[in-house]
Amino acid sequence: MVLFLLRKKGLIEFCPSTMSSAAAPSNANDGCVGPTSEEAGKAAACAGCPNQVACSSGAFSSPAALAAKEKEKANLHNALSEVSHVILVLSGKGGVGKSTVSTQVAQALSSRGYSVGLLDVDICGPSIPRMAGVIGREVHQSQSGWTPVYANPNLAVMSISFLLEEGDAAVVWRGPRKNGLIKQFLTETDWGVGGLDYLIIDTPPGTSDEHISIVQYLNDARSSGQGASGAIVVTTPEEVSLADVRKELNFCKKTSTPVLGVIENMSGLQTKVSDMRFMNDESNDCTNDVLSLLKEKCPEVLSMMAVTDVFPPAGAGPKGMAEKFGVPYLGKLPLDPNLLKACEDGVSFVDQYPSSPGATPLNNIVDKLILALPVEDDEEDGADAMET
Repeated sequence: MVLFLLRKKGLIEFCPSTMSSAAAPSNANDGCVGPTSEEAGKAAACAGCPNQVACSSGAFSSPAALAAKEKEKANLHNALSEVSHVILVLSGKGGVGKSTVSTQVAQALSSRGYSVGLLDVDICGPSIPRMAGVIGREVHQSQSGWTPVYANPNLAVMSISFLLEEGDAAVVWRGPRKNGLIKQFLTETDWGVGGLDYLIIDTPPGTSDEHISIVQYLNDARSSGQGASGAIVVTTPEEVSLADVRKELNFCKKTSTPVLGVIENMSGLQTKVSDMRFMNDESNDCTNDVLSLLKEKCPEVLSMMAVTDVFPPAGAGPKGMAEKFGVPYLGKLPLDPNLLKACEDGVSFVDQYPSSPGATPLNNIVDKLILALPVEDDEEDGADAMET
């Protein structure tokens, strides 16, 4: 039903296959020689591969197929030619805060005056619109493509959520349909005059079709040969999360995706004592009594921070994992109630709660990202050249 509505509105094309003619398909066997190779469908590694018949037929190496692939590359390149940096937000584990990081990093960058795009490619679980404060809005088509929804003048947002007539509709699609929509997001979204300084792409958990496709599309789009400018990898401190995130780091290594750094999210709960609730042995709320007693006996305690580890850290933790993989460690984000509230309310956390425990760590992370991926000011460069 969802697919029918989107096609009826002219917002999605049916794409029976998004297999790259040069890169290995996502469901290929290890050691795949590639569908355009002369050995495609014939090599030893092809035995038992679900793509063996199609590859051996030459369907992906025919002149028509190669021409279509070149056209696709050109479309991708043109669509992203005015995007300075593309940042993927990844994690092998669900529920670790990828969307929170994506949204609040985008909000913080846009507050500093950068032109930012926020692309939600979590097709089955889009949460970016709510976190960006644009839930219920719609995108519109024009001759230049899809016009994204603007959370503020510097922050444009694109998500499948804007294409659904019902917000709670389930998107039950197989890989090719999801990949086809991702390609349309990349090629048909009009990010506005002047392009973007940063395009932040929020991804679903895992290392499946969507991840392989987005990396392949970005590789095709970027003339430098390097697709994404880099990836932020998000984890929580416990081993259950780290075990999956290590797989994500290996995915980045295998796909030659640079890792900008690891963020340790939900690293302990931090909140002021005055914002806490208290319960007695009978599980009755006694907050007012406790706060009144503290105010009378030791008021200095009320302004202190209470800290506890919600997730038990494992071994050397995320920082040790980053060191082992030789990638930067961007820092810790605490489990800050105001950060969660900012996402629920769709506002910028660092602007709305600048003195909250998580605001400084988040700003520090954004500082590191800007340092790693600086945006050149063409106008200033031109003025400096004229002066000299």
